[in-house]
Amino acid sequence: MNRASDVLVVVPTYNERDNLPRIVPLVLEQGPHFHVLVVDDASPDGTGAVADGLAAASERVHVLHRTSKLGLGPAYVAGFRWGLSEQFGAMVQMDADLSHPPNKLPELARQCLATGAAVGSRYDGSRMTVENWPQSRMLVSRFGSLYARAVTGLPVRDATGGFNGFRRDVMERIGIDRIRSSGYSFQIELKYRAWRAGFQLREVPFVFAERRAGTSKMSKRIVLEAVWRVWQIRFLDLAGRL
Repeated sequence: MNRASDVLVVVPTYNERDNLPRIVPLVLEQGPHFHVLVVDDASPDGTGAVADGLAAASERVHVLHRTSKLGLGPAYVAGFRWGLSEQFGAMVQMDADLSHPPNKLPELARQCLATGAAVGSRYDGSRMTVENWPQSRMLVSRFGSLYARAVTGLPVRDATGGFNGFRRDVMERIGIDRIRSSGYSFQIELKYRAWRAGFQLREVPFVFAERRAGTSKMSKRIVLEAVWRVWQIRFLDLAGRL
């Protein structure tokens, strides 16, 4: 099957039973070349069964079941590996909680197919475009992105965001199986590897909406991993071992 013009939207899930039936149809509505891959980490709330039901109803919905909660980064790596094996032309990262707007997928796909990598940006100039965020969370997010950019030199405003698209050849070039970041830092490392491989990172602004159902998976451990991991990424690159 020739899928060179098809886009695989990879959606990792853990306890997203209420959100999944809402997000999947919205992705499919963006065009016949969009497919969804749900990567479920053995959600105890039955998300995996919901995903199987959606896949049974549409040949453009696919499911990977993992045996336990193994982390965001490994979930995406598994999804990207599957997308490469199925010959998709591009792959997009997307949260299951509707914080990333499905109607931005066509633009994100166009940009990544044209330049190699597209970064969904929660910034319009210097202003953060988010809905229903407390000031404290905005400050943490701003600092996280500034910190990552200062350490790595990434030429994008939103270094930590998780709404991104990558063309097939980018995924093949950057060595996804060498990525060791698990949580927050995974988003940084993925962009950094694409940039250092010589691909332009084209930013696509969008408005980030806070989830309405379920609970956030962000934790103090994930944030702390990002703090030290960006330095490790930088030093490994300088040593030619990234």
